[in-house]
Amino acid sequence: MARTVSDSDSLRRQNRSLLLGALRDRGPQSRTVLATTTGLSHASVTAIMQDLLAQKIVTELVSQSSNDSRSRGRPSTLVGFKRDAAYGALFEIDVNRCRLSLVDYSGVLVDRIETELGPASFKDAPPVQFIAERLAALEKRNPSAYAALRRIAISVQGILVRDGTGLKWSPIKHFTGNDITTELTGLTGLPVSLHKRGSLLAEGTRWVDERLQDASIATVFIGSTVAIGLSLDPHATGQSSNGATEFGHMNHSPGGALCRCGARGCIEAYAADYGVLRSAFSVPDTTPPAHSVPTAQYEALISRAQHGDREAIHAFAVAGRAIGYGLARMLSMHDPSHIVIVGPGARALPLMQHEIENALQSALVCRINGIPELIVHMDEKEPIFRGLQMKTLRDIDHLDFAPLSTSDRILGK
Repeated sequence: MARTVSDSDSLRRQNRSLLLGALRDRGPQSRTVLATTTGLSHASVTAIMQDLLAQKIVTELVSQSSNDSRSRGRPSTLVGFKRDAAYGALFEIDVNRCRLSLVDYSGVLVDRIETELGPASFKDAPPVQFIAERLAALEKRNPSAYAALRRIAISVQGILVRDGTGLKWSPIKHFTGNDITTELTGLTGLPVSLHKRGSLLAEGTRWVDERLQDASIATVFIGSTVAIGLSLDPHATGQSSNGATEFGHMNHSPGGALCRCGARGCIEAYAADYGVLRSAFSVPDTTPPAHSVPTAQYEALISRAQHGDREAIHAFAVAGRAIGYGLARMLSMHDPSHIVIVGPGARALPLMQHEIENALQSALVCRINGIPELIVHMDEKEPIFRGLQMKTLRDIDHLDFAPLSTSDRILGK
C-alpha cells in the first residue's frame, strides 16, 4: 500500500510539472490546448487546474480573441500564472557590475538595482554581506513582493566548487573561497543557487532568438573575458542539456601571452579586450593585464580597425585565430548547428570572422558538415538575464509548486 501511495504521489507531481512546464514554455493556454500539449486527459488537466487555482498558483484569463465581435460561442478561457504567487531575486555579478532583478511568477520584471563594481568591492564588503545588503534594499522597496520571495539565484563568472556553494576561481576579485549559498540560505531562509554565466548565456539565447528554439548552439561571449556556453539537442531528453566550460582559459599558445588567470597562452589572453588592446599597441605579452578596459577604448580600437589601421586589424585577426582554433577543438566533441557571438566583441566579428572560419576549417567535422552558422547578438545582458530568469522560475515550478498536495495552500495568498 505504501508503494501505491508513493507511486500515486509521484504521478501527481509529474503531471503538475508537465502542466506548469507547458505554461512556462508557451504562456497562457486553454485547458483543451494544455491537454493536447501535455498528452494528459482533459479530465486530468481540469482536476489539476482546479487545485492550482485553489492554491492561487494560476489564474483564469479571458482570451483576447473573445473581444472580436465576429467570434461565435463562449469566450475561450485561458489559464496563466498568477503573478503574485511567487517572486525570484536574480543577481548578475561580473567584473564590472552587479545587477539585482526582482521578477514575479509570470516573469515580469518588478524592480532592479544596479551597482558598479571595482577591484576592491568584495574586499570592502565580503560577497555574502554585499548580497545581503542589496536584498535588504530590495525588501525595503518591495515589502509585499519580498514576503512572497521563493528563491535567490546568482549568475557569476568563474569555476564553481563541486557542490555549487561557492567559487574556486573567478576574475571577480575577492569573490572566491566563500560558502555563498549556505550562508545566504541561513540568513534569508530561502534556497540560493549559483550559476555559471556561460551556461545561462547559451540557454537564454534560445528565449531571446526564436530561430534557435530547436537548435543546438554554442554561445561565445567576447569582451572582458572569453567564455562559451553550450545548449545541445533540446528535445533529445525533453529538456536542454546545458554546459559551460572555461573556454577562454583553454591553452592556445603554450608559454604565450599572460592571461588574467595567471597562466600563459590562454585564448582569453589574445581575444579578450585587454588581449586585443595589448596586441594593437605592441605591448609585451608578459605585461600583466589591466583589471578592466573602458568600453570607449575598446570601441575606439574597433573603429581604428574598421578605418584601416594595420595594428588594430592585426590584433583582431590574432583574436579571431585564437577563438577559431578553440572552437575547432570544441567541435571535435560537440557539433552545434549555430555559433552565437555576443558581448562587446560581437561588433568586431567582421574583423575576426575570416580567421575564425579558417581555423574552423581545420576541424574534420567542419570539413564534412560545413561550418556552423555564425550569428551575432550585440547585447549579452538580455540572454544572461533570460537564462537566469527561466532557470529560477522553472525551479519554483518543479521544486516548490509541483510537489504541493491538494490540501496545501500558499501562505499569505
